[in-house]
Amino acid sequence: MTFKDFKDNIRNFLKDFFSYKSGVVGLVLLLLFLVMLAFGGLLVDFPQASSRWRDITYWEDNPVSAPPAWTNWFSKQKSAKHEVIGSSNIEEKSIGSMKMITYSFKYDYSYDLAPNDIVVKAEGSGSPIVKISVQRPDGNTINLYSSSTGFKSDGTLRVSLNGDAKANVYDFITDFESEDVLSNFNMNDLIPCNVIFSKAEENIVEKANALKGKYIFTVSYILKNDSDTVTNSVINFSGRVYGVFGTDASKRDIWSGIVYGLKWALIIGLLTSLTSVLIGVFYGVICAYYGGFVDSIMQRIFEIFVSVPLLPILIVLSAVVKPSIWIMILMMCVFFWTGPVKTVRSMALQIREETFVEASKALGASNARLIFKHIVPILLPYSFATMALSVPSAIVYEANISLIGLGDSTIVTWGQILHDAFTGGAVLKGMWWWVVPPGIMIALMGMTFAFIGFAMDKILQPKLRTR
Repeated sequence: MTFKDFKDNIRNFLKDFFSYKSGVVGLVLLLLFLVMLAFGGLLVDFPQASSRWRDITYWEDNPVSAPPAWTNWFSKQKSAKHEVIGSSNIEEKSIGSMKMITYSFKYDYSYDLAPNDIVVKAEGSGSPIVKISVQRPDGNTINLYSSSTGFKSDGTLRVSLNGDAKANVYDFITDFESEDVLSNFNMNDLIPCNVIFSKAEENIVEKANALKGKYIFTVSYILKNDSDTVTNSVINFSGRVYGVFGTDASKRDIWSGIVYGLKWALIIGLLTSLTSVLIGVFYGVICAYYGGFVDSIMQRIFEIFVSVPLLPILIVLSAVVKPSIWIMILMMCVFFWTGPVKTVRSMALQIREETFVEASKALGASNARLIFKHIVPILLPYSFATMALSVPSAIVYEANISLIGLGDSTIVTWGQILHDAFTGGAVLKGMWWWVVPPGIMIALMGMTFAFIGFAMDKILQPKLRTR
């Protein structure tokens, strides 16, 4: 075949392929997935999400079980979005032998429901005295926190106002709340964020009305020693809604899991289908070509593999060795190769009787040449279509295995996200955003290769018919 003939064949194939709408839809979806895979690091806010998915400290500043930010479009009461704000002004001054560094943060609050928490973070060293206050739009100032706080071993400092500012906020509401309410109210039940962003009026605890406007948070670090340092102080407003797909019960960003799970979905689907289909095609060709005793033995082996259920083997295997994605792919290849065998065998039986095969045999061509030069090339188009149609099965099977707890928990897959959702009671808690996105992605990935496979099947099947 000349290069011109090859080019013409490709052109004709593409022309036929684009004439099928399902193939075009599948190709567009595949291109979108490949773009997500190529630019995944730019699409997420957590570049280490893949390697630190199970590291709870990596997600500690996110809100817990927060629905997606776009749900605000359909809500009558708008929830505060997740925001990280840097300082608008930094001042330094000396207090005797000590030094005070003051950071000011401006926060424009325009929501009906307050953030879940406010977290002050900084980098540095030593054990400075940290003072936090807020000036509200109504002119009131609340001293939220004042204590000596040491930096961790990794050089970070973290103050959660919902946990550390209850006493100070309680002192603030005593000026407005009635004594009857306060006498029956437990300070430990107080949520500081709800008070900070509410109007200073009676019933501020039971039925708070949002106070919208500009808030100025002031964070002062009093450094007691010359070796103490403070840099990069920010305030994290842990919103009630978050990101594209929200967060789960462990504060993990579900969108990051979806993006990084795409890589494993493609690896599982393509590697399993490519390996298993190639094995099945060559197995079927060898059965048909040699026939007789060889065919009988190979068919008995085929029937054994077809009759053995894979799930019980994986259950036993998971009890012996730690579940691994590579072991799962290997086991799927070991048992999924049986899919194309019967069809390939019937096709190869017809091709074996063709005149050009008999002529090559008469000219002294070896068995290997007849198989790889004359039979297999005719079956390759069918193999490509079968590979495309086999990808969804592998992806769905991995999701099913992960769903029952037998998957590889060291990586991020859509099946693992679904497993965590069901073990975390997402359905009972109404956390649909934890279940629906990975389910839709599995369905879309399956549809992508199914559409491509159907289109290729319709184009290539007529060319498999021998004359």
